[in-house]
Amino acid sequence: MPEAWQWDPTLFAGSAAYYQRGRLPYAAGFPEALATALGLDGRGRLLDVGCGPGVVLLAMARFFHEAVGVDPDQDMLAEAGRQAARRGVRNARLVAARAEELPAGLGRFRVVVFAQSFHWTDRERAAAAVLDMLEPGGALVHVGELQDPPAEPAPPPRPAPPYEDVAALVRRYLGPVRRAGQGTLVAGTPNGEGLVLARAGFEHVGRLVVPAGQVVERTVDDLVAWAFSRSASAPHLFGDRRGDFERDLRALLDRAAPDGRFAERLPATDVMIWRRPPTT
Repeated sequence: MPEAWQWDPTLFAGSAAYYQRGRLPYAAGFPEALATALGLDGRGRLLDVGCGPGVVLLAMARFFHEAVGVDPDQDMLAEAGRQAARRGVRNARLVAARAEELPAGLGRFRVVVFAQSFHWTDRERAAAAVLDMLEPGGALVHVGELQDPPAEPAPPPRPAPPYEDVAALVRRYLGPVRRAGQGTLVAGTPNGEGLVLARAGFEHVGRLVVPAGQVVERTVDDLVAWAFSRSASAPHLFGDRRGDFERDLRALLDRAAPDGRFAERLPATDVMIWRRPPTT
């Protein structure tokens, strides 16, 4: 992790209530595609590290005997619990812990998932812990949005969300360096997960790209939720200027689409799969 940033409990403080509405979903066929790729059959256990409000955990739970979600943010876990109850998911267990505290007495797993969460951990430490928690031959799965997608076949019928303008507004309120909890993430989001996992002893066995591309409409409220769902613009960062920021954000969005409607294409879901060697 960059030296300028250290984890603290405020990283996503206040964001849980906005996450489900603000974030775009993964590709609709993602759970079934991953289950097929991994040969899942309803047995074994799933561990979702940094599960947030349970987006991946609850979508994948039906393919396992038990699904365990780990997250240090109590509000995120509470939201995941509400979503589990709403969807009738009865085999999900939620645990308040950081990745660095694993194995935390949680036992062995058939699959461990990091859905856009690995970069928020001490990656070498988390990778080593997860390797020991997997069954021999078990899979570690990294889930994210496909980067650098192909050009869109045609522009959506409504204005695209003005994400760059929103980012500029955030910088006007919070400064030019991306915030992260009580610190600043000077180097941006680190990558290179593959190198870390290879050093830990994982074998890279495949990549799965699940297509999407459907056009979805987004409202002003959706995009306000998107802004507050992000660590770099979490509600607590604005302090007593939060109301001013939201007012200016809504005004910006109203100028971009006077009818309050935007459209964008859902990104493909990019899945990288590693395995614990069967003999370790």
